[in-house]
Amino acid sequence: MPTKKTTAETTWVDPDDAPELTAEWFATADLYDGDTLIRKGGRPKAANPKRAVNLRLDADLLEHLRASGPGWQSRVNATLRKACGL
Repeated sequence: MPTKKTTAETTWVDPDDAPELTAEWFATADLYDGDTLIRKGGRPKAANPKRAVNLRLDADLLEHLRASGPGWQSRVNATLRKACGL
C-alpha cells in the first residue's frame, strides 16, 4: 500500500538561534492558546463589581425589556438605582 507524502516542507530551526528568555522578554511577549491570542491582564478590575442574581419577572415585562435591545440589563440597573435614590 502506498504511503502518503507530506506536502508541507518543514524548515529546521537551530535552537541555538533562539533569543535569550529574560524577564523583560516575558513581560512583553504575546501569549497564545493554540492560534488564539490571549491578552495579558485583560480589563482592569472594577472598584465595585456587579454581582449576578436570580430575579423572577413577569414574562411580558421581561419580553419588553429584552426587546429594547442590547444593554437592557444595564438600563434596568440604572432605573433601580434611581428608584432607590442611589
